[in-house]
Amino acid sequence: MASERSGGTAPATSAPVSSPISDDTPESAGPDSRLALLLARHGGATDTWIREALTASGVTPRQAVVLMYLDGGQLGQRDLGARLRVDPSVLVALLNALEDRDLVRRRRDPADRRRHIVEITEAGTAAVTKLDASIGRVEDELFADLTPQERDTLRSLLARVRTTYDGACDA
Repeated sequence: MASERSGGTAPATSAPVSSPISDDTPESAGPDSRLALLLARHGGATDTWIREALTASGVTPRQAVVLMYLDGGQLGQRDLGARLRVDPSVLVALLNALEDRDLVRRRRDPADRRRHIVEITEAGTAAVTKLDASIGRVEDELFADLTPQERDTLRSLLARVRTTYDGACDA
């Protein structure tokens, strides 16, 4: 009991019981042993830190991601929406807000008038430099206890985590 109150972990009193989710996960696993709950907790904290870091720029995290994608070169509006995995109406709202601040520009594709090309402006490129520095400071704080190799491993593992909800979960 004393170790539980002081933040430690109590010794296991019985062998783990097999669950339908994983043979290695005890049936009554605590929240600190559940990867999904750990990701949710750390994701929430990270989101808060990122939002605070971007506050001075007046750009939301989603808008920052749009600018970062466009910093690599112009994209078709449909392609940008696919990369962001957002509904076209959400993308239009994001682009409208960025266009109002002269951070991006949309134009018709001369080869296909139905298609819109989205490109970053000079002001947008300058904003990306500042956003990148702000996000870098957050990452330095968040991952201060990880080596560069551990950061690379975490990046690789997170790239393999499925984050598109398809309704298959019975939650």
